[in-house]
Amino acid sequence: MKTLKLASVTLTTALLGTFSLGALADMVPKDVKVPDGNMVAMETVGVGEITYACEAKEGDYAWVFKGPDAKLNDADGNQVGSYYGPPATWESSDGSKITGTQLATAPGGEGNIPFQLVEANPADGEGHMAGVTYVQRLNTQGGVAPDMACSADSEGDEEVVEYQADYLFWKAS
Repeated sequence: MKTLKLASVTLTTALLGTFSLGALADMVPKDVKVPDGNMVAMETVGVGEITYACEAKEGDYAWVFKGPDAKLNDADGNQVGSYYGPPATWESSDGSKITGTQLATAPGGEGNIPFQLVEANPADGEGHMAGVTYVQRLNTQGGVAPDMACSADSEGDEEVVEYQADYLFWKAS
């Protein structure tokens, strides 16, 4: 997975360097497009883990999403924030942070968590997260629920899976 992560960071950086954000926005599925009147304020690559727990659900058992734990890195690989939860929280290294409400998802491809559009709640603290209106998750890799049995015998077990995604933070223009 480490090779894949490095390749994605390089690919993401190469794409952002090759295409304008407007061109990239045209390639985003319509369900997770940010409304007009907003512009990208910060671009990050989230690299981390998602925890799932085996739980009884509707008379059966299933792996249930419990929360993320990821570093938010800039294009040079320097950590500029964190993403954790619940509740889903994006926190800048300057201490400002936001939570939000999921508005939409779009398929992220086989074996990948979906792309996502989140409407941000007002920021806690002054800094990079102040004024963020939307968070967009794109270019996901991994992060889906474990591909292993979840049954009464494993109820309560937790599994951690690695993932990576680009997180774009938008502000009103």
